[in-house]
Amino acid sequence: MTIDVSRRSLFALGAGLGASAMLGSSAMARAPKLGTQTPYWHRFVLGDAEVTVVSDGPLPLGDPSGTFTGVAKEEVKKMLADNFLSPDNVVLEQNSPIVNTGDKLILFDTGMGSSKMFGATTGRQQKSMTEAGIKPADIDAVVCSHAHIDHIGGIVDDGGKPLFPNAQIYISQTDFDFWTDEGKLGSAATKDFVVHARKNLLPVRDRIVFFKDGQEFLPGVQAIAAPGHTVGHTIFLVSSAGKSFAFLGDLSHHSVLLLERPRMEFSYDTDPKQAAESRVKLLTMLAANKTPVMSYHFAWPGYGHVAKAGEGFHYYPEPMQMTL
Repeated sequence: MTIDVSRRSLFALGAGLGASAMLGSSAMARAPKLGTQTPYWHRFVLGDAEVTVVSDGPLPLGDPSGTFTGVAKEEVKKMLADNFLSPDNVVLEQNSPIVNTGDKLILFDTGMGSSKMFGATTGRQQKSMTEAGIKPADIDAVVCSHAHIDHIGGIVDDGGKPLFPNAQIYISQTDFDFWTDEGKLGSAATKDFVVHARKNLLPVRDRIVFFKDGQEFLPGVQAIAAPGHTVGHTIFLVSSAGKSFAFLGDLSHHSVLLLERPRMEFSYDTDPKQAAESRVKLLTMLAANKTPVMSYHFAWPGYGHVAKAGEGFHYYPEPMQMTL
């Protein structure tokens, strides 16, 4: 096949290219930069249930050296850099699934609320719910993995008014008792967490229901004790019509550091050794059963799979399904 291109057409083409080059990029970029991002929610189907993940916003921890311990800081930084993550600033997400079973609308964990203890990017859960078309008044149950501020901080507003006015609150009694203990206000290590737990949990004390290890306390929601991060830290197996996933809460804060090296310690753990034992035991079980997982702090939206990899584990994010 022969293409006949005249000298005149080549000259015209060259002249056009030259004009574009002389005009520069401004001639091709008349649309203003938008400076906006997509709404911070994602939805998928689980059996007969619909799951909407809403974000409370990124939670920056800063330099990992003082937070992830038990491994040389140079190795921690290398693990991050090898996975194309900043070695100097660890940023966690805050992913809360809202499970609509058809009969119940169940929210897991509530974010930081108005507290800016970890920076200005947190505290957007209510906004994320609005973006997703979910009204706080429609939530029937708020399930708390534990009583740290980034998980219970959004139960009430600054005046003590419940943000989920029609919901019962579910938490382990050991965690409730530990973190609302006024006697712990004198300890610098626990004071801030106790202040926020008392602020958020005591105003709704009459709505709190305590679950037990192994109990299916809501339809399709089973509690599995995972102590160590806190005394009553719990993960949950969520099931519907033969499908399930495990909401991990804070079983692992990081999809690289605490999976590749699951016995690495985390400075916010109440009992780091026990937390590591729970992490290894439960991740081994979930990997063997090929149970999908959702982690509160993994990269958005935190849903995927764990598999054994040497002495640790590897996390495989589930591709986001954009059609239901």
